Amino acid sequence: MGRPLRVLRVSRGPVDEALLATIGTRLTARDETGAALARALRRTGTMDPGRVTMRQFRRALVDGVDSVPDPPTALRDFFAAVETVPDWVDFDLIDEGGRVARRFGRNAADVLLQLALIGSYRFDGPPRLLVETGGLLGDSALRRIAETQKWATTVTAPGALRRSSEGFRLTVQVRLMHALVNHEYEHNGRWDSERWGLPVNQSDLASTLGLFNAVQLFGVRLLGVRVSRAESRAFMHLWKYVGHLLGVDADWLCDLESEQHRLNYHLLLTQSYGGPAGPALAGALVEAQRHLHFRHFARVRRAYARARLLSMLRWFLGRQGMRDLRLPPTLPWAVPPVLAANLVRHRIVGRTEKGRAYLERQGDRFVERHLRRHFHDDTPSIAALDGSPPD
Repeated sequence: MGRPLRVLRVSRGPVDEALLATIGTRLTARDETGAALARALRRTGTMDPGRVTMRQFRRALVDGVDSVPDPPTALRDFFAAVETVPDWVDFDLIDEGGRVARRFGRNAADVLLQLALIGSYRFDGPPRLLVETGGLLGDSALRRIAETQKWATTVTAPGALRRSSEGFRLTVQVRLMHALVNHEYEHNGRWDSERWGLPVNQSDLASTLGLFNAVQLFGVRLLGVRVSRAESRAFMHLWKYVGHLLGVDADWLCDLESEQHRLNYHLLLTQSYGGPAGPALAGALVEAQRHLHFRHFARVRRAYARARLLSMLRWFLGRQGMRDLRLPPTLPWAVPPVLAANLVRHRIVGRTEKGRAYLERQGDRFVERHLRRHFHDDTPSIAALDGSPPD
């Protein structure tokens, strides 16, 4: 991915040494608003006026912080941060960005899993944290990736990021989850912050946001999807607001795809490669395909899903990427049919208003099937905020 990013960056000038230095500095910078709430949740004195309970957080999330009697300062400050809508937010443009995302259909799921998630396992640091938390290993792999996809698709629904909507609530819950994980691993003695930076830091938050916006656009184009300039702008605006809700530093929230490509390139330059966690995580997700839920011909379809994933990974990561992650060699045989289908869907059908509406309906139906194959009979959701005082 670095090669095309280097080309895309040429018109934006040479490597910005000051930006590289800022990225290094922010490896030790956290979401301070989220961190204050995490500390308040960890306080144990029942008479401590600064203590926040999960019951208070959940009530504030659903009904607003004013519904909590005498809300502690950390809780009030956190919700003031997420409920205050910046002047630059355009909810109509956000909804258009959601429609763009839903038209991507299966392409979005492929890119997020293969290029954005598994592709990022070639780096060191964040994959170590996933191994530490057990988030994507063993039996939890299938559910954890489905939880991420559930959140990523929920925020694209119409009105999803309004205060009373599920997309807003899930995003705020993800922000607190990040803060709680960071608090835990900052203080449990199992994380080397001097070497890797804070467990959840601003540079890694910005990197992750870049995977969901510009890298997703980059990836679907590699699969033959046509994305216009207006569609790119709407899609970026959606994820800019998501980044704001997640607590990403404001100066790293990008309006334009080109701006995010430039930041992504510099973030890529700062990464170290070859950590021990990546191959284990990648292998777990590949093997998780053997546990997908199908109603008919399950064994054959699971085997096909695994083989298809490896083939698509070969397209996105190349031979070296497959070797780095210790994945079996294969050919990108699954890609030509995807390219052919996308040529028809997105470059012919998608040029008309009715065609775009059709692609949205098809995308919504794919998401329902996709989540059902991962969650089976469970209600699709994201992980509960475990490990905090319940009341």
